[in-house]
Amino acid sequence: MKRKIGILLLVIAIFGTAGGYFWQYTHNHEPPAHVLTLYGNVDIRQVQLAFNGSDRIDRMLVKEGETVRQGQLLASLDTTRLQQNVALLEAQQAAQHQVVARLKAGNRPEEIRKARADEDAARIEANNAERTYHRLNDLVARNFVAKQQADDAKAAADAAHAKYEAAQAMHRLAELGPRMEDIAAASATLKANGAALAIASRQLADASLYAPADGVIQDRILEPGDMASPQLSVYTLALTDPIWVRAYVQGSDMGKIHNGMRAEVTTDSYPGKRYRAWLGYISPSAEFTPKSVETTEVRSNLVYQLRVFVCNSQNELRLGMPATVNIVLDQSQSVATEIPPCPSQ
Repeated sequence: MKRKIGILLLVIAIFGTAGGYFWQYTHNHEPPAHVLTLYGNVDIRQVQLAFNGSDRIDRMLVKEGETVRQGQLLASLDTTRLQQNVALLEAQQAAQHQVVARLKAGNRPEEIRKARADEDAARIEANNAERTYHRLNDLVARNFVAKQQADDAKAAADAAHAKYEAAQAMHRLAELGPRMEDIAAASATLKANGAALAIASRQLADASLYAPADGVIQDRILEPGDMASPQLSVYTLALTDPIWVRAYVQGSDMGKIHNGMRAEVTTDSYPGKRYRAWLGYISPSAEFTPKSVETTEVRSNLVYQLRVFVCNSQNELRLGMPATVNIVLDQSQSVATEIPPCPSQ
């Protein structure tokens, strides 16, 4: 009997000791009252990359999981047709440029001298025809020649005089040069050709797909030989900067926080490692608590979404990763508004 009582007392002592240790552990590991602890998930921005043109895909240069840099070539289309179109428009542009240059330069000195010589020749011919007519007209009066000959000489003189006037006009036009309206029309055509060439050059440039920012290729959707268009995504790019933890705060804690407050982020994937962070966004409107949020309050309570931006220089945080955010509430206003710089990678 005494042995049973001793065993019972030993068991009670063991449970009492374990309970004391458990109480001490739970109380010692509760977050301090001046620290706000939130729970959320890592979030990033994603970009759906597509060609700004339609043609067959010629090359796909990266795969899922590859890290890319801003400006890196990711894919390209078949550019045979586009290159031929650019070459055609370049030739038209060059030809029209010469037309405008010729009009602006005016007639060459040799052309003006020729027009002057044609005028002189027409004048001499007209004077000669006029003298011939007068001589024949005198002979008609003396009945030495038929009147028909005088009439023919008169017609020839009138024709020669008209030819002389035409040569005078051509000489004046040669000296004046092209009309301003012709130069303006040719210049407008040159400008239109330049615009068409710029569009064709842009279409040729759009046949190459470049990374708009640093990130990781999340999905490779199309393959070489597929028909691309602006409506079809080629890659899904996950941006590695910025990266944040999407968390939710109760309305009762809204007065304790503000944008710019420094924070620390921890994850289960890297125990003991703390990431520098800061509060960068507080939602202006309330919402019902999402199902994925871990909280001890009733889920129907209204909460406010936060974005806690994190320094991820080692690229360890991933989309959807659960994370814990600790925000010290008694930090000064000046320190809280200064965004801490992230260490370089």
